[in-house]
Amino acid sequence: MAKIDEIKEILNTLRITMSIVAGILVVLVGKLFAKFEKQEFGTIFWVVFFVIMIFVFIEAIVVLKISNKTKEIKDL
Repeated sequence: MAKIDEIKEILNTLRITMSIVAGILVVLVGKLFAKFEKQEFGTIFWVVFFVIMIFVFIEAIVVLKISNKTKEIKDL
């Protein structure tokens, strides 16, 4: 497999990962907002809040990796 094909495959995988993480974030933020509206600030609210922060961090890492791989293709 050529180097460019390998990089393109990694890019596709990262894009799919980004889509999945974004979908999970949408669901979690919706759940968090529902709890916020009901003013239920129990353990579940805070667990969901911190899980959202972790997923935002993961999303940022994936976006950075996509950016780096895109630059790598440009250099080939």
